[in-house]
Amino acid sequence: MGTRFHTKKRTVTETDLVNFVNLTWLTEELFGNADPQDRARMGITGRVVPGGLVYTFAEGLVAPSFQAAGMAFLNAEIDMQGPTFVGDTLHVACEVIEQHATSKPDRGLVRTRNTVLNQQGQAVLVYTPLRMMRRRASAQ
Repeated sequence: MGTRFHTKKRTVTETDLVNFVNLTWLTEELFGNADPQDRARMGITGRVVPGGLVYTFAEGLVAPSFQAAGMAFLNAEIDMQGPTFVGDTLHVACEVIEQHATSKPDRGLVRTRNTVLNQQGQAVLVYTPLRMMRRRASAQ
């Protein structure tokens, strides 16, 4: 427990936003209307992206760290901390906060606290996934 690491970085593009909105049918005006006057009336001057996009980017950034060991995603609490905009560059700070053996010796449960940070170091999303993971073989 207490293991910490940071992922690589990923910049959110307009294409990412458009593809995500079209794929998920999140046709909310907040995500689909780029008109500057309408944006000003909404009180949001930049191109904000859905929290679901931020979460999926975070999972994509974290996944290489456990690719060979991950078995199942079991649970997570997700807390949006602030907005993410097109042009923001994100990375994830991960910390192992819980780990338990299971009844099967080849697997265990691991919970991490994943904090998604923008280029200013501001947390925009925090989530705590619980995953079933393969355990390393014990030294005989």
